[in-house]
Amino acid sequence: MSVKLFDSELRVMEVLWKEGDMTAGQLAKILREQIGWNRNTTYTVIKKLIEKEAITRREPNFMCSARISRQEVQQQETTALIDRLFDGSAEFFLSAYLRGRALSEGEIAQLKELVETLK
Repeated sequence: MSVKLFDSELRVMEVLWKEGDMTAGQLAKILREQIGWNRNTTYTVIKKLIEKEAITRREPNFMCSARISRQEVQQQETTALIDRLFDGSAEFFLSAYLRGRALSEGEIAQLKELVETLK
């Protein structure tokens, strides 16, 4: 499933990914404490996420559940970024990302291991 999420929608998803299923009221309370949203703002964003099929809502109590995982969204966002800015080239992306960064020996070893598993 491919879903484009905006920053406000990601805020709601982050809470669901971290805390698990919860009611819309609980989401509204957490987001009020974290970023100062009022209940109506949270409910509007939840409605948009339901329309995008990123979350489901069920009774009782307007229980909300994530339908897509953090990993799915990360993959979609990364692919879109690479397609948009690097002509679809993961090599160009990694080169630009790693250029000028000091990597530890452990990070270099992990990258080598990742490359080996991709062969």
